[in-house]
Amino acid sequence: MSQPFLPNHLPRLPQRRDFRIGCIGAGFIMRDCHLVAYRQAGFHPLAITSRNPDRAREVATHHQIPRVYATVDDLLADRDLEVIDIAVPPDRSLEMILRTCEHADHVRGILAQKPLALNVRDAKRAVAACRDAGIVLAVNQNMRFDQSIRAMAHLLQERLLGEPVLATIEMRAIPHWMPWSEQLPSLATFVMSIHHLDTFRYWFGNPDRILASTRPDPRTRFPHVDGLNLVILEYDSGLRASSWDDVWAGPAREGAAADLAIRWRVEGTRGMAQGTIGWPSYPQRQPSTLAYTTCDSPTWIQPQWSEVWFPDAFVGTMAQLLVALETGQPPEISGEDNLGTIALCEAVFAAATQHRITTLSEFGIG
Repeated sequence: MSQPFLPNHLPRLPQRRDFRIGCIGAGFIMRDCHLVAYRQAGFHPLAITSRNPDRAREVATHHQIPRVYATVDDLLADRDLEVIDIAVPPDRSLEMILRTCEHADHVRGILAQKPLALNVRDAKRAVAACRDAGIVLAVNQNMRFDQSIRAMAHLLQERLLGEPVLATIEMRAIPHWMPWSEQLPSLATFVMSIHHLDTFRYWFGNPDRILASTRPDPRTRFPHVDGLNLVILEYDSGLRASSWDDVWAGPAREGAAADLAIRWRVEGTRGMAQGTIGWPSYPQRQPSTLAYTTCDSPTWIQPQWSEVWFPDAFVGTMAQLLVALETGQPPEISGEDNLGTIALCEAVFAAATQHRITTLSEFGIG
């Protein structure tokens, strides 16, 4: 009996680990995810800045970052820096990218936190500015490096499941909305649903039509339009992909028992796969899971690993940029590619709020 196929769940790492990284932002995602993963991989964060200088100093001390700058301009003027890691609220991302492009004499690459922008227009401005400056732009679309999501992509690349028929992601989880999210024109679509929409693009490419419905989250007190999102993506191949992004998840914080989880499933003509995402258990380390079966192997094959999405996947998002700088090839999640994800978010928001079917072409993506 042949050995079962074990899909690869890990990112490709650069040969050179000492690219000099400057960090813009010192909030949770930088402090507890980016920088933890970079030290784990042997990457070299050299400098940091933040709107809150005290926080920047605290994070620098915690992660042994030698240089702390009072302003973004001071950091960008540091000619030792080769890569800039931008982790700021999405309404400030374009500004940071444009300012970084003014330092193309020494900056070679930018890793921008998702969402790259809150609309395709601004995302295209960011992509064009980096292209004109000769700077490689990659996007920190980090769910692509969740271990089960990456392993599933490998199964699809090897066509072990045959032709995809139906894919679903069901999220029942209660996010912590950051204060900056209260000011955004969209809440759940560009902050939470974007993970699942980008995953579907990663697995299957751009959809041909988009249907969606949304309603506010009863628990979230500040005004917002999109809280709980239900999405259906239609592909001309016949494939249907659907996500249920339930940020209410029942009255689990109001006294009822909790049932929090993220589950996904992909069915094909020759097999199927299913898994879970360990993120709802953070800060406890709970690996995501994968199990699959095929007509040729009619038992459940369940590869296992010790890595988790938060923070281990953030090794991959930086690694894809560093590999691109080494090889001269585009990063796995290039700014150009990510335009499709921003367009899909816009299409979902429009479909849900305007009660109609949308397409990516409406938002400038062919």
